[in-house]
Amino acid sequence: MASDPNDPHFPVSNLTSQSRPSEEVVAAPETGTESGVLAADGPVEKDGAKAATESAPAMDSAPVEAPRTEHLQDIGAASFNDDAIALEAILGTDERVRITDTSSYPYRAIASLLITANDGAQFVGTGWFVSPRTLITAGHCVYVKNSGRPNREGWVKSIQVMPGRNGAALPFGSVTSSRFWTVKGWADTGDESFDYAAIIVPNELGGKVGWFGYGVFPDAVLKDAILNVAGYPVDKKGAEQGTLWHDSRKTAALGSTKVNYEIDTVGGQSGAPAYMIRDGARYVVAVHAYGGVVTNSGTRITAAVMENISAWRS
Repeated sequence: MASDPNDPHFPVSNLTSQSRPSEEVVAAPETGTESGVLAADGPVEKDGAKAATESAPAMDSAPVEAPRTEHLQDIGAASFNDDAIALEAILGTDERVRITDTSSYPYRAIASLLITANDGAQFVGTGWFVSPRTLITAGHCVYVKNSGRPNREGWVKSIQVMPGRNGAALPFGSVTSSRFWTVKGWADTGDESFDYAAIIVPNELGGKVGWFGYGVFPDAVLKDAILNVAGYPVDKKGAEQGTLWHDSRKTAALGSTKVNYEIDTVGGQSGAPAYMIRDGARYVVAVHAYGGVVTNSGTRITAAVMENISAWRS
């Protein structure tokens, strides 16, 4: 964990107290405590590994209905007024597939985010659980930078977290957070190499839906990996607004702070997990955040990023 306040990975928070939980050295995934029947068939991720299809049991009360968000912009629109910065994009033919069983793991560990900025404007994004009370997302989902609007700059007011959202349906309800972490490299300069953050929720919802593993992997492993990205894009309207979409493809390029891939994504998926499947388990290797003409990309989980994520788990 960075201890030098001048280090761009030095963690910063909107919390009054900046004490952090103990570091974790193990970052394994957890499928959650939700019981159900393991179905014979389920959505297939492109590396050939079949996703687990643990169906959530019927809810005791009437299903909670999600807020309408189809009229809202991607949270990236709040920070990126620079035309030179490319947001997520469809690369050729749109190969995204809708995930219809969002109550199954790992999809229920991915959350739709309704973000209220400092000036009251609302946006959407995506996050993913790493522990019972912590989600990881893009830095620009919790801290608006370079918006050109002074009243919008800085920490967002609140984020409504909706794991496993499926359009109007919220199979696991929702929880609202106003506790966030990011790092100085994002908060001070808006440098996309440091665009990652954490959301701390006030209950242990992640223990119910499960969470992703994550880790630092060498180029030799990542260059041949099939990566998956699933998130909540803003281009789906009507009955499909607020639905979860997935695509996967082999790694396209690797940098010291970024992972590039030809996976189709659209605004709203900022903060989504870019993960690979290894020995049947899902490990996030980058926090999806950006696009380009030929590839989209995420902030790579390096040793410094992993130290912060592990410290933010609570």
